[in-house]
Amino acid sequence: MSKQSSTAAKPSPPKKKVLLVDDHALMRQGLELLVNQQPDLEVCAQAETVHQAMEAIKAHPPDIVVTDITLKESNGIELIKDIRIHWPDMLVVVLTMHNETFYAERVLRAGARGFVTKSEPPTNVLAAIRAVLTGQIYVSEKLASQMIGKLTGKNMEPGGLLLDKLSDREFEVFELIGQGMEVRQIASQLHLSIKTVETHRDNIRKKLDLDSSTDLLKYALQWFQYEGGA
Repeated sequence: MSKQSSTAAKPSPPKKKVLLVDDHALMRQGLELLVNQQPDLEVCAQAETVHQAMEAIKAHPPDIVVTDITLKESNGIELIKDIRIHWPDMLVVVLTMHNETFYAERVLRAGARGFVTKSEPPTNVLAAIRAVLTGQIYVSEKLASQMIGKLTGKNMEPGGLLLDKLSDREFEVFELIGQGMEVRQIASQLHLSIKTVETHRDNIRKKLDLDSSTDLLKYALQWFQYEGGA
């Protein structure tokens, strides 16, 4: 009886699990479809708030989190910081419509490993996820050039150097001022006291070398229009 050789099929490595965090259900559904079509990736959970995201990480531990900056009740920068506290090795990629010049360095400092804008093609989103999963940092060529330019003292986008003086919370308050929100609305949005928001507003005004709250409002509105209202 002849001996038959059989070659056992090599088992495929397990798919990397992706948690999607975005405040738009349609965006999450589109991303889920894109990710689940990949042979090496799968969506393990979705969330639209920081609280939901933290609970999802506990219930369905992902290999990587893909989050927007704008979320319901809070923002992605706060989520990244919370993740770093509880899961220091968790990988995070930010996928957003926000201007990378103003936000990318902040999310990278907070602990994210990649930054992609929603205007980029889906292949770039997948490239960012895979790059970060292999230990790399992913940013666009344009952003990499801007960051090098900043380090060498070359020009940035308008207002970039001044806004770098703001803390993440101050920047968040500044952004909401640019959206036309009043102090009481900002306090409600960020779950802060009115006095705390007023203190942040005064600190922002001083750091931006503006004479009055009216000047700050004008500056913030102009910045928000420049940034595109994303």
